Amino acid sequence: MNFLKGLFPVSLVTLFILSFTVACTSNEESTDKKVFNLNLDQGVTSLDPAFARNNNNIWCDNMLYNGLLQLSDSLTAVPAIAHGFEITNNGLTYIFHLRNDVFFHDNERFTDGKGRKVVASDFVYSFGRIIDPKVASSGAWIFNDKISDSRPFEAINDSTFQINLKRPFPAFPSLLTAQYCTVVPHEVAEFYGKDFRNHPVGTGPFKFKYWKEGEILVFLKNENYWEKRGNERLPFLDAVKITFIADKQTAFMEFIKHNLDFFNSIDGSYRDDILTKSGKLQEKYRGKFQLIKGPYLNTEYIGMLVDSNAAIVKNSPFKDKRFRQAINYAIDRNQMVKYLRNSIGTPAYQGFIPKGMPGFDEDKVQGYTYKPEKSKQLLTQMGHPNGKGLPEITLHTTTTYRDLIEFVQGELNEVGIKTKVEVQPGASLREMISKNGINFFRGSWSADYPDAENYLSVFYSKNYVPIGPNYTSFKNKKFDILFEKSYYETNDSLRYNLYREMDNLVMNEAPVVPLFYDQLVNMYQNNISGYRTNALNLLNLKEIKKN
Repeated sequence: MNFLKGLFPVSLVTLFILSFTVACTSNEESTDKKVFNLNLDQGVTSLDPAFARNNNNIWCDNMLYNGLLQLSDSLTAVPAIAHGFEITNNGLTYIFHLRNDVFFHDNERFTDGKGRKVVASDFVYSFGRIIDPKVASSGAWIFNDKISDSRPFEAINDSTFQINLKRPFPAFPSLLTAQYCTVVPHEVAEFYGKDFRNHPVGTGPFKFKYWKEGEILVFLKNENYWEKRGNERLPFLDAVKITFIADKQTAFMEFIKHNLDFFNSIDGSYRDDILTKSGKLQEKYRGKFQLIKGPYLNTEYIGMLVDSNAAIVKNSPFKDKRFRQAINYAIDRNQMVKYLRNSIGTPAYQGFIPKGMPGFDEDKVQGYTYKPEKSKQLLTQMGHPNGKGLPEITLHTTTTYRDLIEFVQGELNEVGIKTKVEVQPGASLREMISKNGINFFRGSWSADYPDAENYLSVFYSKNYVPIGPNYTSFKNKKFDILFEKSYYETNDSLRYNLYREMDNLVMNEAPVVPLFYDQLVNMYQNNISGYRTNALNLLNLKEIKKN
């Protein structure tokens, strides 16, 4: 088994090979095992789903755990441990019916070390743990302000689990697909406490084997996994080996040398080496591996503080809607995406809700196209022909996005809006934005769950900072009425219509400049099949085959 060569002391390698062989086979040679090699450029901070707060943690948790529901490729919430559910009491009560063939991974904390069956009380414990202040889960927001204050989670019997809400929330099934909402065994979680991060036990297609932080992480096939495809039990892989090479260009070279089976995203420092400006593979790489692109639920945008009561807005042009619209018309998003992103992404000519989101309809939301003359016309209407008399404005960004923002700077200068760019550390910029300390900034919004409510909440007046993510201090009475109305609309088509109406309203008021809707870029070796794509870019390895 040469997939661990050079990473462990010889004695540890030997022990691991023996345990891997015993776990995966009785008679076959260990070298016949199908190991999926994956690199994460940043470390995993925890394998406890209560702390599934970043992409790397989420990917790993998705291999180890299951929840009541899971996402289909089209981002619909479909059965997982719950084989079905009903919504009653005018949208306030969710009743889930659990499968009887889902078992936790084996662990010494169970009787005879054998994983026991999952029952409804396990979800009561797991969800209660997420909102427990002592646990301090980063996922408490999922349930806070949504669940009933008394008896929010109930085990009616071993196979029936109930959640009680304080108000309707139609996106709730989508929310429950988050890795925060997976099930853990109380025996193991309570025994290890905070160290459960290093001793994860779930019900997922893979089980934990070994972790040396920052170097290697190994999962083995869960032989008792409950899901099947046809008559075949998932997963098809025998193991997943994760390395942590921080430099993406170095990691890509490992992929080219077939030491990695998968590569995610293309960094700007070497994007031109891989892709043409039109987004096609360069000639030297064609046929060498599989390149898959698709929508990714992330909107890259520029935000503008619009609350005229704020001191930094009172005497700035941002309080005038025409100025904000002029900025939107001034930017050639096509050129930006083609030449600075190698056509990775879709120019944002609709609204804030990105392409790939259920309900997205490019014909029903009207954003801004490139019309520099219209931009100049609006400035003239303001009394600033060719920008005359306008103060210089400062656009804040981080080093990673400097090229994009300097492109925007050039576009604005062309229509007479004098702009300077200020580059700041990411943490400092986030803090200033969260305190309404700057009035012109680059931002991005990635979906926490696949429902457009997640994006529109950014403009709900009651989500003003620091309570929520309304970083532009946008306030609009009609928007708020529509937003609150959407909570009571259970028909998806009708709710999507409300979402589009809100998105159009935001675009007209222009507190943001959507730049582009992101795309996922995944690369697989040619001997890999069974991969799936979704607009959350959630890595799903349970149906992967390696030939």
